[in-house]
Amino acid sequence: MRRILLKLSGEALAGEKRTGFDEETVRKVALQVKQLVDDGIQVGIVTGGGNFWRGRTSENIDRTKADQIGMLATVMNCIYVSEIFRSVGMKTAVLTPFECGSFTKLFSKDRAEKYFGKGMVVFFAGGTGHPYFSTDTGVVLRAVEVEAEVILLAKSIDGVYDSDPAVNPAARKYDEISIDEVIAQNLQVVDMTASILARDNKMPMWVFGLNEKDSIVNTIKGNFTGTKVTV
Repeated sequence: MRRILLKLSGEALAGEKRTGFDEETVRKVALQVKQLVDDGIQVGIVTGGGNFWRGRTSENIDRTKADQIGMLATVMNCIYVSEIFRSVGMKTAVLTPFECGSFTKLFSKDRAEKYFGKGMVVFFAGGTGHPYFSTDTGVVLRAVEVEAEVILLAKSIDGVYDSDPAVNPAARKYDEISIDEVIAQNLQVVDMTASILARDNKMPMWVFGLNEKDSIVNTIKGNFTGTKVTV
């Protein structure tokens, strides 16, 4: 593959701590991504913010403000993860859809293309920059804009199931499922807005467990054990 977009869930970045960062987990991710970069693959990354804030769980805060807090959580995550990436020898850039002073650069496709061309890992922080849109929508939007070939969804769960495996021990895991089936069954691989955006722009998504050993590298090199969401 030439270019991929990797989505890292905030919860997965926290490891077993559930909140904040687990540096060992992030370092393992960095070492895997470095293998891809060294092989000439261009990598974009979006992180969730659930290790710091899940705005929809708050009933006492205005939705717009809650979503803004969530956007800033993803900025913190991207800055942190990008620094761990730098510590293992990669060049990185963090782009946001709104000004963050000198912390980040403002997103544009041209700027992202320039950084990819320099062999940098490009972090897309801050979601879409607007409330009422999740980081799911942000990752599909950025993948479509920068013409990624596939979205890799690295989650705390190892694929797509017909029901919640934490609740139903008999839940069945899919090896492959179409985005139309995901939408029809409301399986919540990503939220509905993101699912429809992926379908309309023919953007495939591969879902796998981040905490499995070498799961990112294995996904790209053919030893894939998650779920392929086809278009």
